[in-house]
Amino acid sequence: MPNNSRHKEFEQIVLLIDEARNRVYSKVNTELVTLYFNVGKIVSEKVAVGTWGDGTVNELAAYIQEKQPSLIAFTRRGLYRMKQFYETYTDSQFLSSLPPRLLVDHDKKAKKIKVSPTASQRPNPEKNQIVSPAATQLPADNRKALEFVMTLLTQLSWSNHLEILSGAKTREEKLFYLLLSVKEKLNKLELRRHIQTAAFERIMLSDKTLDAKQSSLPSGLFKDPYIFEFLDLPEVHSEMDLEKALITNLQKFILEIGKGFTYMGRQYPLQVGNKDYRTDLLFYHRDLQCLVLFELKIEEFAPEFLGKLNFYLEALDRDVKRPHEKPSIGILLCKGKDTEVVEYAMARNTSPALIAEYQTKLIDKNLLAAKLHQLVEQLLKDEPRE
Repeated sequence: MPNNSRHKEFEQIVLLIDEARNRVYSKVNTELVTLYFNVGKIVSEKVAVGTWGDGTVNELAAYIQEKQPSLIAFTRRGLYRMKQFYETYTDSQFLSSLPPRLLVDHDKKAKKIKVSPTASQRPNPEKNQIVSPAATQLPADNRKALEFVMTLLTQLSWSNHLEILSGAKTREEKLFYLLLSVKEKLNKLELRRHIQTAAFERIMLSDKTLDAKQSSLPSGLFKDPYIFEFLDLPEVHSEMDLEKALITNLQKFILEIGKGFTYMGRQYPLQVGNKDYRTDLLFYHRDLQCLVLFELKIEEFAPEFLGKLNFYLEALDRDVKRPHEKPSIGILLCKGKDTEVVEYAMARNTSPALIAEYQTKLIDKNLLAAKLHQLVEQLLKDEPRE
């Protein structure tokens, strides 16, 4: 029986196997997505000039099925999905809408990669060429944008791409879910839940509200409202019921709030003076490098809730936070809120905090989209004109 020291040596080999397997999967996925992009390019260009019609695409699907019967992706529906895939991400409006910061960051990362391949490893510029003739006619900024998009697309599985193509309607939505999938390494089912629960609209609404309040909270991380449709709670429930249900469904709860969170405990003890206090749910966020406290309220937001939250944040920063970590963040989850009351309460609040609602049922995505549009229009209207 191998001893513990041998186990450590064996674990190094297992790690090498896992890393190699991940590289192989990544390579296969890159080739597959590139293949679908290239096929979509051919179909798109043939249809665009009138060379091919719907009947020809049907013939192509049948021909591929005859020659390669083991392939299941090249049906008529699959070919049109590949066409849509190509057209969506080479569209000049999509490319020109990419935030410049993304392209700058991409260039910086590319310059940091220093590889000296052997002759057999050097890339063949003619192989796997995925830039269409139309792309070479794009403005320089759009050509750079297309390079970034292709790097992004090959990091996602085809099943994830299908979820985004069918579920995300606007250019902004598609980019959001592409980036979210890569960052959080979402699988198909996780991504589908984010789309179905309107993560894009909710985060955008939260960001617009935070911008309006000049909040110190990081952008694009927190949502409002949070959706806990997986809890199966009755309409009338206690704060303890809510807390226990969230812990019972901890994996789903973390998926809803984001994958950067590490659970530290419920009813986390704090001692201030001679008194003992207990917080609701305490997490640590690896990317933000700070404690994140979720306080639960089964009633509508009241201003006094914020005072208690700030008290807990101060205690965490003084007694729990480590020197290298950033100030703690507080999320107050309420059953409801009056936006004007929240605005007044937050006006002079200096702690990084968010007042958010929680819902135990899915919200109509169209209502959230309309609300987002209305808020953006109001913010634009309120901007000072020169």
